[in-house]
Amino acid sequence: MKDKRILYVSSEVVPYLPETEISSMSFEAPRMVNSQGGQIRIFMPRFGNINERRHQLHEVIRLSGMNLVINDLDMPLIIKVASIPKERMQVYFIDNEDYFKRKATLTDEDGNLFSDNDERAIFFAKGVIETVKKLNWAPDIIHVHGWLASLLPLYLRNYYGNEPLFKDSKIVTSVYARGFEGALDDGMQKKILFDGLEEEKTTIVAEPTYENIMKIAVDNSDAIIKASEVLPEGINAYIENADKPKLDFKPKQEFAQAYQEFYLRDVLNEKED
Repeated sequence: MKDKRILYVSSEVVPYLPETEISSMSFEAPRMVNSQGGQIRIFMPRFGNINERRHQLHEVIRLSGMNLVINDLDMPLIIKVASIPKERMQVYFIDNEDYFKRKATLTDEDGNLFSDNDERAIFFAKGVIETVKKLNWAPDIIHVHGWLASLLPLYLRNYYGNEPLFKDSKIVTSVYARGFEGALDDGMQKKILFDGLEEEKTTIVAEPTYENIMKIAVDNSDAIIKASEVLPEGINAYIENADKPKLDFKPKQEFAQAYQEFYLRDVLNEKED
């Protein structure tokens, strides 16, 4: 993995949020690449329940100050950064007062999904891509974790389809069992179409359930990792029918070699270093 550039985009990463299957692998995978001499960047949302003082987050003025248009509204993009202690890994945080100030991640205290989670997902996807453009850092692989990050493949392949920085980038999406009940706002597709994406490429999220959001990520990715031992039946069948490289579930203690081989052989079509 020496000198390979891998961009990790996740809805959650330890130590900034509690340990889950997603947050743990969103830490372990970049740590593995980092230890092998690869170059990594990690992006996640700056949720309001992340303790900025404890984790020493600070705003990066040169990257902030841009407005992203979400459903015809200008939403300021703020970029913060922190370093994971002892790992020499920087994490970039996508922030916005309206979307991420509340002291929770994806649901309220009663467990109900926030009504603007669809807009938060759009903002996160566009915010990551715009920030990487400002960094002028062309990744070999973009590895996506968690459903809040799952619109990034769609936006990168369509909205940013002619962006030269990403012309050789390959997208890997890890699909997890943990999703959400019900659906996001039923206007989600309309908000995506406002950005000029083709309707036929977004039809699947006319009903924005967890399964459909992950299916649109699969459609726009170059390779898929089954990141949970057991996936919902519909998503698992969709992955199996997708004509693209896929990696079956690997437990945390066994994933490193499998991921390295998958990145190089199946995603980049290279021989292992």
